[in-house]
Amino acid sequence: MYLPAQGDPVEVLSRFMGPPHFPIVPTELRGSWRFEGLEEGDHEIEGFSVLALDIPHKGGRSFGYRVSDGRSSIAYLSDHNPVSLGAGPGGLGPHHDAALRLAAGVDVLVHDAQHTAEELPAKAAFGHSAAEYALTLAEEAGARRVLLFHHDPNRTDDEMDALVARFAESPIPVAAAREGEVLELG
Repeated sequence: MYLPAQGDPVEVLSRFMGPPHFPIVPTELRGSWRFEGLEEGDHEIEGFSVLALDIPHKGGRSFGYRVSDGRSSIAYLSDHNPVSLGAGPGGLGPHHDAALRLAAGVDVLVHDAQHTAEELPAKAAFGHSAAEYALTLAEEAGARRVLLFHHDPNRTDDEMDALVARFAESPIPVAAAREGEVLELG
């Protein structure tokens, strides 16, 4: 398991993945695990090109990732709080360099969408993005598809469907990421 370098990876994970918050510590997981701190930059991991860049998030170092196999690419920006860098377009946060670089021309942008634009002013301090930010970032970066991710746990499936329906007229296809979903790329 790779996580942003910020000290001993097992100690970092044990802060939230251990008693009293979780019944076991990372080293007690079943199977064979290796925990590695990853620095920002370009990496070759298991045959994939991986770009890891710092993205703003409250409470600790957070990376966004761009992963490519040479034929297709996906960007993953969860726990992304761009409004912490300022209001940006429409008050949703700026399309900062790291986000643009990660999302540039990807086949799929999987992006934090815990809030809506209407909810964001009251919840901006929680460290997450508005769904509308994901779409405007995708448009500026030339991403070909958007999957909204990191949903508000109080949002129902019907409310998620209604949120996605807001983007029905978008030139970029938008969907809600779903557990177990398989995407064909390339």
